[in-house]
Amino acid sequence: MSLAERHQRLIEDLSLIPDRQERLTVIVDRSRKLPPFPAAERSAENRVAGCQSAVWLLGELHSDGTLTIRCDADSPMVKGLVHFLCEAYTGAAPVDIASTEPAFLDELGLLRDLSPTRRNGLTAVHARIRELARAMLKTA
Repeated sequence: MSLAERHQRLIEDLSLIPDRQERLTVIVDRSRKLPPFPAAERSAENRVAGCQSAVWLLGELHSDGTLTIRCDADSPMVKGLVHFLCEAYTGAAPVDIASTEPAFLDELGLLRDLSPTRRNGLTAVHARIRELARAMLKTA
């Protein structure tokens, strides 16, 4: 499945929920079962600059050329939003990740419902995801 198809599927799945606040609740709930990062992964190197909450991202390039992105955050709401963004890009090739904007967030109306601080944080997370993808391109 291409990155565009994955983003379209996320839009279609969440658009079934008409209430925007309920959509946000579903996104946050999806991340509640994720285990927190071990202390070693909560390092300054993995921390995303530009987020008011503490957010950590890790990327792993697989032999098939796809990237898995894992995340953790110190706030349940932020963890849910960041996990949603990671989920949208995980499994894609770094070249696709590095060149694809998160337009699906606007299409779902998620950005409109967030505070400016959270919108800025998501922008920083997306920038970090792209940075991880570009770094993987250099090592591949």
